[in-house]
Amino acid sequence: MAGQADFADSNIALLGSDLEKEVRLEAAKTVEAYKGSGQKVGLEIWRIEKFKVVKWPENKYGTFFSGDSFIVLKTYKESEEKPKLLYDIHFWLGSETTQDEMGVAAYMTVVLDDLLGTLPVQYREVQDYETDKFLNLWGKKGGIKILEGGIESGFNHIAPKDYKPRLMHVKGTKNSMRVREVPLSSKSMNHGDVFILDNGLDIVEWHGDNAGVFEKRRGREIVNSLKEERNYKAKSTICDGTDDHETLWDIVGPASEIGTAESGGDDQKAAPEQPNALFRLSDAGGSLEITEAGSGALKKSMLDSADVFIVDVGVLLYCWVGSGASKNERRKGMKYATDFLAQNGRPMHTPIVKVIEGAEPADFHHVFVG
Repeated sequence: MAGQADFADSNIALLGSDLEKEVRLEAAKTVEAYKGSGQKVGLEIWRIEKFKVVKWPENKYGTFFSGDSFIVLKTYKESEEKPKLLYDIHFWLGSETTQDEMGVAAYMTVVLDDLLGTLPVQYREVQDYETDKFLNLWGKKGGIKILEGGIESGFNHIAPKDYKPRLMHVKGTKNSMRVREVPLSSKSMNHGDVFILDNGLDIVEWHGDNAGVFEKRRGREIVNSLKEERNYKAKSTICDGTDDHETLWDIVGPASEIGTAESGGDDQKAAPEQPNALFRLSDAGGSLEITEAGSGALKKSMLDSADVFIVDVGVLLYCWVGSGASKNERRKGMKYATDFLAQNGRPMHTPIVKVIEGAEPADFHHVFVG
């Protein structure tokens, strides 16, 4: 089995030839799971399973596994007056996904992109460092839910009686909520959030002393969902702070080990402050080279349709593809953006967003002052 992935290699080195694109397009046409994709407004999700893309059931939308890689397609319209369909493709990499799964996810994202006429905006998402745009997809689901395990670990649906106890952490705000599995210990808990002990037919919803109202609401939704899955045979209780609860403390350990609300961090993501920077990727000199093109207050006039540009805004990178960029520049842009992170000592979980000139999302335009 392949080892755990190195996020520096999450974009495969594409060949950059006309033949290679034709092969991708033919592959897309023959991928059963992609048939009919992007034809109507909504979400579509696939999981990478044994080198294949497999449709993810709608009743599991919003639930991901740390041992897997997923592809998420959002199809939408700018407005009802504009019937043209627009696309965002997010390929999500779990923290324990394998190198092979990452490679397949990156490649099959390109395949889907080709199938949709290379129109989509592409987002590289890494577990726990997802873009707000990705997290906001799950608002109606009460936020993203990340569980341990995955296809390589032989994960299958487990009946309630077979459940090993697990602890889920509920954290966030009304518009950005996250649910993820954490180590089964009171040391994983803090007084600023909500935690759910899932013990099969015995479910405990724990509220920290300073837990938010939306976290409590989401916690209740999760508990109700678990009970529904188990035909309402499971019972649930609520525990506040350090109140007595035989089942909870017997399983996770003493309440005295729970962290403060402050130790749980801010529910809002804090963006590090650093100057924006612009880099040009060009093969005009005969080979691909990347050079700095500006920093600080960036202007759109700094962009050149003949090349690809990497726009560094701190919390993420944009890979902007000019309409006149060479085939080599287009194909290698995402790879160079990933290499940029490694070469500059940046966290490899930093999101990367590929945008096409003329089809940029609104948040891209906000980066520039004029």
